[in-house]
Amino acid sequence: MYKRILLAYNGSQPGQKALLDCDEIAQLAHSEVFLVAVMPPPAAFVGGEGFVYDAKVEEAERKQYEGVLMEGLRRLGESGHQAKGEVLVGDPVDEITEYARRVDADLIVVGHKHLNSWAARWWRGSVSKTLIEHAPCSVLVTITR
Repeated sequence: MYKRILLAYNGSQPGQKALLDCDEIAQLAHSEVFLVAVMPPPAAFVGGEGFVYDAKVEEAERKQYEGVLMEGLRRLGESGHQAKGEVLVGDPVDEITEYARRVDADLIVVGHKHLNSWAARWWRGSVSKTLIEHAPCSVLVTITR
């Protein structure tokens, strides 16, 4: 059974579903739970002289992701889990797979929302689909519509 579960959590509706499913699996298997929120790398804005980095924007974004992470940890704590959590910065697939390797995860849980149009699917891409290809362990994708 799964002894070390990594949940990639972003606070969205699919993320909430993934959190609930992860909780149920972890309860059954008495698993150790790890929670990550993946923040995109700091953006550089094009200005008159080239690229401009804004530390205030990055700090505000980091606080937002820390809030999402703390909410997920709180909800897991209410269910009796003492989950460990971390905000990661970078490409979601790279960061999730690297963290899974680092903690020797048996299962990665992510949420996924079906997008209605092919254009939206093409433009946005699918973290869960790409994650399945690169993960070092099993991946559970919870679906919301």
